[in-house]
Amino acid sequence: MRRLLDARAESGAESLLRFILRAIGCSVECQVTIPGVGRVDFLVDGWLIIECDSEAHHASWEAQRNDRRRDLAAAKQGLVTFRVIAEDVFWHSDDVREAVSALVKAVPARRLHGRSARRC
Repeated sequence: MRRLLDARAESGAESLLRFILRAIGCSVECQVTIPGVGRVDFLVDGWLIIECDSEAHHASWEAQRNDRRRDLAAAKQGLVTFRVIAEDVFWHSDDVREAVSALVKAVPARRLHGRSARRC
């Protein structure tokens, strides 16, 4: 199990979400810095940003406003953002897996925006 862990994960929910993403065959980059957006939890298949949010860091209106502005900046670059709450990763992981699978299947293959994907 230890060999599957990644020190870049900032929470248990991020670790579990990474396992889910890898299990469905996604190319996953962890803790990626995107110019104009900032650091994101995951960049999936070069176009899908997934943020794993928790109440501890995203409860205030100021934090939520900042998140939405980052999502706006990402969209201006052609990137899609999917926000999932840590609680759902832990307690409703099948729903999270199904949602990500549906997103990946619904959007045609896209170029990697000049990034070389490194699996994590």
